[in-house]
Amino acid sequence: MIEKVVNRKNMLRAYQQVMSNQGSAGMDGMSVKELSDHLHKNRDKIVTDVCNGKYLPQTILGVAIPKSNGKIRLLGIRLEETRKETEKSYSIGS
Repeated sequence: MIEKVVNRKNMLRAYQQVMSNQGSAGMDGMSVKELSDHLHKNRDKIVTDVCNGKYLPQTILGVAIPKSNGKIRLLGIRLEETRKETEKSYSIGS
């Protein structure tokens, strides 16, 4: 299963999905545009860490958003790299 997650084709599909979402920067400040350069420099290490069980997603930033009914919705803002990792795992199921 993990080999499917780190497969180049799957990684490209996940990257394209992250780029198409045009989201704002993660809590690490890395924009989606900076993600490409980061992945070119760090892809092999990320793949090795994922395969060896050493990759740990970074902490998320929790934000409380008030709702119109008076309740609060908790929102987790992920780091940009973690967003891509999440997209990879989602895309192998589709």
